[in-house]
Amino acid sequence: MNRRFGEAIKAGVKYRPRPGAYGILRLCRQMLITHQSQPDEEYQLPGGGIDAGESPLAALHREVFEETGWGMSVERRMGAFLRYTYMPEYDFWARKICHIYLCRPTRQKGDIPEPFHTAHWIDISEARHILSNQGDRHFVGLL
Repeated sequence: MNRRFGEAIKAGVKYRPRPGAYGILRLCRQMLITHQSQPDEEYQLPGGGIDAGESPLAALHREVFEETGWGMSVERRMGAFLRYTYMPEYDFWARKICHIYLCRPTRQKGDIPEPFHTAHWIDISEARHILSNQGDRHFVGLL
């Protein structure tokens, strides 16, 4: 069973399933995170939604590049968690199934194509305090 983090489930709200893949990109005691300035300002693990017909790992590679400009390799799957939240950029309530992978950044491949995102290298101990959602903080705390 996946752990659940974040807001309580709201009675009467219809949630859409929204699977996603997210990476903890670790290099020694540093990790690469993304800052999203819109629609809500938050620091996040790079990653995002898995499109129809896309595998979780293909989505992870695509999303990490879109949000950080970096390539990466996957070391292992760490687990998953559930998060119920409103997604203003899509205008729906989501039941997010967040698959978390431990990864190693390989090289910076180019500029960040995703609008409103910037990439930041931070100490892993700092990430546990700066990441915006509780599920991300939980998995970083397992390192």
